Amino acid sequence: MAKITFVTLDNEEITLEGDSGSLMSLAVENFIEGIDGDCGGVCSCATCHVHVDQKDLSKVGKPDQIEMDTLELEDSFNERSRLCCQIDITEELDGLKVYVAER
Repeated sequence: MAKITFVTLDNEEITLEGDSGSLMSLAVENFIEGIDGDCGGVCSCATCHVHVDQKDLSKVGKPDQIEMDTLELEDSFNERSRLCCQIDITEELDGLKVYVAER
């Protein structure tokens, strides 16, 4: 089981527990504001764009080229950007903190 903290655009910190699926699924199932997952997790819409906390970048790794192509179209894209539909929940993510990106 991994504890994941989502920081909303209102700076509310919401910590959830998950053991499978994607971060996007966890966020959508728990109504995290700003994470919509409109494409259902197929890496085509960026409605699950987050910024990974600097200390946690090594936990999630780098985006692949398809994810990067989608992210680069976002105004709030930076070096910590990820689509949370592309991050699978594992025990190694315990303590992860992500920030909902502005659209």
